[in-house]
Amino acid sequence: MTQSKVLVAPEADWDKAPGLLDGAKELTLGPEECDLAYWITSVAQGTLRDRGVTGHHDDAIVPDFLKEPGPLREALVLEFGLRGLSEELATRLLGHYVSIAPGIPEMEFYATQLLDEARHARVFRNHLVELGIPADTLLKSIDEMARDYRARVLDPVVDFTLDIVRDQADFPGGVAVFAIVIEGVLAPAAELSERKWTPLSPATGEISRGTAIDEIRHLTVASTILRDHVAAHPEYRPRLLEILRAGVRLWDEIPDREFVIHREELFQEGMLRHADRIGDYEIWPGVRMLDTTPEQRYDMAERWTDEMAEARMAYMGLPLEILSSPGPGA
Repeated sequence: MTQSKVLVAPEADWDKAPGLLDGAKELTLGPEECDLAYWITSVAQGTLRDRGVTGHHDDAIVPDFLKEPGPLREALVLEFGLRGLSEELATRLLGHYVSIAPGIPEMEFYATQLLDEARHARVFRNHLVELGIPADTLLKSIDEMARDYRARVLDPVVDFTLDIVRDQADFPGGVAVFAIVIEGVLAPAAELSERKWTPLSPATGEISRGTAIDEIRHLTVASTILRDHVAAHPEYRPRLLEILRAGVRLWDEIPDREFVIHREELFQEGMLRHADRIGDYEIWPGVRMLDTTPEQRYDMAERWTDEMAEARMAYMGLPLEILSSPGPGA
């Protein structure tokens, strides 16, 4: 008996999928396309093929030097620890999206995004075990390292989102908060993560690559949902714009920059210690990673945020000027 070949959508194919920035700015996907069947075939049997357990292929190793104490390991532990907690909270939030989704396509899409975010949280957490953090104390370790970040950055965002999606049961408003405000700000930091770690750790780079492929789908489908909702219900447009303004104000008040810069300073110190492993690798065209500073990397991620916002807002027919540049998150 022969097995039929699974047809994987190009944007979910490990080798063919675009980078996060290009994909989020240029692709057009909707919930009818990215349904449960799409996830089972293109994602589970495409993106995650041979990478379903750890987020990276068995051949992609964690180098020994990253398991040794030092600023580079500390930077990675902080980054993935905080991102793992962020993804866990995102997973819990998405249960509300599934319950109030207005139609089957939207319900199925957000059910798959819930799985995506749960997987992201799992691979980030488990990568810390690969770095040497004991599995039996892992959750306690993450809670301790992320306590301040959770209280000052994550909890205000969670409360803001719950008010709209749970308390007000405003589905399109919740879509806007999650896709444009939360993921729209965090996605460029994910892009930076992939670029930073790829020359240093094959395993870490692959984990970041896999999560970025998922984020393309999340951002583009949500943009289509909002575009179509505003077209069908133009009276909702003022409400949508006010939610976006409120989300931007929230990010302006949140001290995420200090957490990111702290990590980048640790990365900088560790990167320079291992300069021979990085060589002339370019973190973006024409710029060697070794020649960048923490502030330059943060500022570039902020610029990516603006570029993505411009593209997605134009696609939805919404004014870009209501958004500012709050900067990348964890």
